[in-house]
Amino acid sequence: MSIGHEDEIQANDLKHLGPGEGSKVEHIKLESQHLRGQLPEELASESSHFSEDQIQLIKFHGIYQQEDRDARQQRKAAHTEKAYQFMVRTRIPGGTITAEQYLAHDDISNQYANGTIRITTRQGLQLHGILKGELKPAIASINETLLSTLAACGDVNRNVMACPAPTSSRAQAQVQEIAHEIAMHLAPRSQAYHEIWIDGEKIETPTATSEEVEPIYGPTYLPRKFKIGVAFPGDNCVDVYTQDVGLVAILDGEDLAGFTLVIGGGMGTTHGKTETYPRLANPFCDVKPEEALKVIETIVTVQRDYGDRKNRKHARMKYVVEERGIAWFKQQVEERLGYTLREPSPVHLHDVEDHLGWHQQADGRWFLGLHVQNGRIRDIEQLQLKSGLRDIISHYKPGVRFTGQQNILLTDIEMADREALEAQLRSYGIETDPSKVGSYRFAMACPSLPTCGLGLAEAERALPDVMQQLDVPLRELGLDGEPLSVRMTGCPNGCARPYMGDIGLVGRSKNLYNVYIGGDRPNARLNTLYATSIHTDKIVETLTPLLSLWKAERQPQESFGDFCHRIGVEQLRERVASPSLPH
Repeated sequence: MSIGHEDEIQANDLKHLGPGEGSKVEHIKLESQHLRGQLPEELASESSHFSEDQIQLIKFHGIYQQEDRDARQQRKAAHTEKAYQFMVRTRIPGGTITAEQYLAHDDISNQYANGTIRITTRQGLQLHGILKGELKPAIASINETLLSTLAACGDVNRNVMACPAPTSSRAQAQVQEIAHEIAMHLAPRSQAYHEIWIDGEKIETPTATSEEVEPIYGPTYLPRKFKIGVAFPGDNCVDVYTQDVGLVAILDGEDLAGFTLVIGGGMGTTHGKTETYPRLANPFCDVKPEEALKVIETIVTVQRDYGDRKNRKHARMKYVVEERGIAWFKQQVEERLGYTLREPSPVHLHDVEDHLGWHQQADGRWFLGLHVQNGRIRDIEQLQLKSGLRDIISHYKPGVRFTGQQNILLTDIEMADREALEAQLRSYGIETDPSKVGSYRFAMACPSLPTCGLGLAEAERALPDVMQQLDVPLRELGLDGEPLSVRMTGCPNGCARPYMGDIGLVGRSKNLYNVYIGGDRPNARLNTLYATSIHTDKIVETLTPLLSLWKAERQPQESFGDFCHRIGVEQLRERVASPSLPH
């Protein structure tokens, strides 16, 4: 149940929950002095890690404390402490940065991290393997590029997604601009970030103010993370229905007329906890461009005041929307705004563009979308992706953009440079033709093991083998050219949005996964649990009979997800001897 009744909640600090109420994290936030806590003291200590309470606070600063779980048993046997390390995430609204900002991250990854860069499923960047003593110089180096890690994690609005394709019209440019405006408007105002990581120096940033106040969040911030995405009409490359607030642009010719808002989406769930579940956002209202910021801020304040602050597994806004209803939520927003919201327009999303390959921009220049397996930019023997990107970006100075599918776009390329640039990429083993990427083109995985503390099973390290095995029946059935989205996560929290798309693989425990099927191409429908606790080695064996049925009985142009949804999982189970069925 959500906390309290509506007439009992007037603000968002623990005083209004009653003595002793609220989760431990809520008390940590309230007592943190706007995200300071004991971070300066513990950062200055010689310890290799932060204490339990401070681990919660560093998230707001864009940092996760992790360990190398591969080394756990060996270090335990040697009676040494865990192999602590940190992940630092840069917040990049709309996934758009300059060549110089990308190159800076490349330098930082080599100097302070494990030498790789990871594009996130929310269009940000992550650096892994940073030691505690290197956190401050790493974050200061990011800040010097006029980017920030503040609010990339924590109980605040996270990175705002937007369709990253270079502008083909003024309206498309405004979609990217509104993502940046929302991110800046909802950024925490605490000066703790600059005091701790930048020695109090106020480098140009909209989040640094002279007053120590959080006008939107208050002293305990939000009950849980909050996610926003902005979609261009027809293209759901930001998975708009998985967001707490999704904005779908409304066009009047080539002009931006406004947005249709959808609210209450979220992917996270917990195995065995029926009160938790993935949920798609509902249509909410239409807004004019100039109204968007205020309406979104007001939605945030309703979640701030009514989100569950006792049970963090039940704290996302989707549960408020589900349990209290759209009508109740709209009434709360309208009362705070002082006017009636317009009814939502129908939303039409027909596809998920991955933006790979060559595309011409409105100004006559070109952009090139390159596939990045699981978003991990690194050099391996057959593919020198990190070196190749550094070479190209250093030489041509293109714009750089990241997609919600963890790929990279190089923009503003002159026609005269295309042939040489492509040859240069090929010399590093980098494929520029998306049709040659194979079934992995629409596959994603979260990092999971060995660094994520929530990981129950492999994901990023396991998916390449799974996809390689899946290629065999796809080729044999003549389906190897078909779009097939496969999303794998090491736990049910859903970072790679596995409950969307054709196939979802969700880790239950070591080498065991739940298999979901039946999402749709535009990612506007949840898929359905088909089989539980399938061993890694049996995943393709479990899917192959379904692929055969799809080949034999599909309707013209019918996707795998649409086929499974049309037939239904119960009938599919009856027709296929599934190794393990849900109880």
